[in-house]
Amino acid sequence: MGQRWADFQYEIYLNGMTGATPRLPTDLTRLEELAEHRLPPRAVGYVAGSAGSGTTAAANREALGRRRIVPRMLRDVSERDLSVEVLGRTLPAPLALAPVGVLSIMHPEGEKAAARAAAAQGVPYILSSASSTPMEEVASAMGDAERWFQLYWPKDPEVARSFLDRAKASGFSVLVVTLDTPMLAWRPRDLDEAYLPFLHGVGTANYFTDPAFQAGLAKPVNEDPNAAVMRFVGMFSDPAKTWPDLAFLREHWDGPIVLKGILHPDDARLAADAGMDGVIVSNHGGRQVAGSIGAADALPGGAGAGGDRLAVLFDSGIRSGDDIAKALALGARSVLIGRPYAYGLGLDGQPGVEHVIRCLLAELDLTLALSGHASPASLSPSDLIEHHR
Repeated sequence: MGQRWADFQYEIYLNGMTGATPRLPTDLTRLEELAEHRLPPRAVGYVAGSAGSGTTAAANREALGRRRIVPRMLRDVSERDLSVEVLGRTLPAPLALAPVGVLSIMHPEGEKAAARAAAAQGVPYILSSASSTPMEEVASAMGDAERWFQLYWPKDPEVARSFLDRAKASGFSVLVVTLDTPMLAWRPRDLDEAYLPFLHGVGTANYFTDPAFQAGLAKPVNEDPNAAVMRFVGMFSDPAKTWPDLAFLREHWDGPIVLKGILHPDDARLAADAGMDGVIVSNHGGRQVAGSIGAADALPGGAGAGGDRLAVLFDSGIRSGDDIAKALALGARSVLIGRPYAYGLGLDGQPGVEHVIRCLLAELDLTLALSGHASPASLSPSDLIEHHR
């Protein structure tokens, strides 16, 4: 018997007896509009913005919306367990917080608040390389809770090695390597504001505190911050990397390695051939390639190609409990949530992030039960139909 996530709704109703209502909407699709009204335009634009005209972000939602759940009746769903086995660890639910950089633009406590929220709810927190807070501080804010580290693979191998050493020493257990960002995409919302947070020294905390990064500077960061920013920009990512380079990561990281940004079945096979432990089927929430395939449309192929050799996770477009159920039915073992928790953070700090996690998992729990499933394990593609308009 797992945690009774669905009981969150009764907590809300009971609080209502004293006149209290939730501080944030329970329909998480409303958070973006609320953030647009309440938070600085540049900050919201950076989080909400997508590549090009936003067609890929729209395709993510459309790919999930096109698939419809077919509920089954008279199955015993009185006791449910949402826990899943992922990469050798048992998670209380098939959810993790995706790596989102520069969170201090949304809330002063940034990554620490989001990490504490994840720890409080027992779901993994994936820290971005491009965080506003050094990884050691985020780790100490989480205690011994499950945390994974996302790597933007820098050109400088010494900085890459140093990041991996620091992450290991700070108790990050899984390495998530984002492959779809060898350079930043054309993002009109940021371009129209002429705003890239990194140029303001935001999202560079892991680099500026790194001994291997500092070794390449003529002066300390605080004496010449512009030189530090330019060194960061010059090494942030490397479009020359190819599949054989993965051997470097395997050599310097002894835990599970997951590749994020996989959309083509052949790339899932190459990941397995390279000895990786998992893939995240993702198009970066539509932020990298305009006109790309919707991530949920790539999921069955990626899950099929990965077979039993890889843990297949999913992100891009998840906004509700039923979205999670659909992704699990299509072959994902767990999902990542990104923008919604960033909006929750911006609107209400750590409690806002916890609200997002609890809403998603309560709705997932109820969706499973009302569709005839006592655990994620019984979901399969046969529980969905594809609705073509």
